[in-house]
Amino acid sequence: MKPKKFAFTLISFEELISALDITSLPDGHSSILQSPREILLPKSDEELFKKEMEGVKPIAKRRCIEKITKVKLSESFREKDDAETLKRLERLIHYGTGFNVADTPEYIEGTGYHVHPEIARRLHRGDFSIQAHLDLHGLIVEEAKEVFHQFMKWAVMHGKTGILVTHGRGLSSPAEPVLKRKVEEWLIHSSWRKWVVAYSSARQCDGGAGATYVLLRPRPVSKRLKRRRVGGGKS
Repeated sequence: MKPKKFAFTLISFEELISALDITSLPDGHSSILQSPREILLPKSDEELFKKEMEGVKPIAKRRCIEKITKVKLSESFREKDDAETLKRLERLIHYGTGFNVADTPEYIEGTGYHVHPEIARRLHRGDFSIQAHLDLHGLIVEEAKEVFHQFMKWAVMHGKTGILVTHGRGLSSPAEPVLKRKVEEWLIHSSWRKWVVAYSSARQCDGGAGATYVLLRPRPVSKRLKRRRVGGGKS
């Protein structure tokens, strides 16, 4: 079977348009064959920017913080810091708050037979109540010694275990605080040694380095306890 031959006839574009039934298209679609509208582009970047910014309102300007304001703030903080320092100094002078006597060269402490050093530190912190007070201010060494021994006799007879001895810091002494050193000597080198559990400089509120706490035993140390080595023997 021979294939069919097709004949082609060339027609112009105008003839093709006239052959179409334009009136048969639905309303509104006849514009398909109309000439395309011309699109107007902005003439410059400035016009494009203005078009994009239409309706946009600028934010109101705010003043920047001036350098002088920063200086005032810094001075304000410095004034507060100075005021706080003065308050601390006032509390230190009047009440002794914020001053640690144990951190000064004037601090003294000691313990009796087989007593842990922590007891002296606790005594300084105020962990033990003070039941009696002796003031040696204004006395010469001989007078102070007599008064001290009489006071110690009274304290042990009445079962006072926590006492405070005020002797002063000896700031007027040419070499060292005489009474302060004498009180320490009487505590560790006299017959009162067997009664002493511990001693330490007082807290600032009780006289600081110018006074000494003394913790006493309810009964003196026996000879047996004196000979016993730490960690050995019977209690």
